[in-house]
Amino acid sequence: MSHWLLKSEPDVFSFDDLKKRPKKTEPWNGVRNYQVRNMMRDQMQVGDLGFFYHSSCPQPGIAGVVRIASEAKADPTQFDPASEYFDAGSKREEPRWLLIDVKWQADFPTFVSLDMLRSDPALADLLILRRGNRLSITEVSKKHFDRICQLGGLKLPAKA
Repeated sequence: MSHWLLKSEPDVFSFDDLKKRPKKTEPWNGVRNYQVRNMMRDQMQVGDLGFFYHSSCPQPGIAGVVRIASEAKADPTQFDPASEYFDAGSKREEPRWLLIDVKWQADFPTFVSLDMLRSDPALADLLILRRGNRLSITEVSKKHFDRICQLGGLKLPAKA
């Protein structure tokens, strides 16, 4: 099992929005970065766990845990001229952009702020804390995943 951190701006789509969706599941669409697309296609597996990170907001940080709920598949927004994620160069027979479905797994009793992440020496090499990192999805080591769950006050069972 791999672990991930997925970033979303809460005024666009928040962790609370995910919890309100039918089956608490939502397509993670709009990714327009080849490196992230390749991670979804080649590395992410159904059942992997990830953090839902609120970015570009007054209090950035991790609100809770999600589970990867589907394999990578074509992102339909790339074909919709009315979508802000439309890509005129993408073809239905060879889609350029992919998405995965994410499902709410657990709230953190304590919101894990960016300041908390930065101030914890055990997380010094966490990818999201590296200068210049702007990827919307990053891999998280098991060690970092467990530590962040601890900071958030959450103990996940071995088979959540």
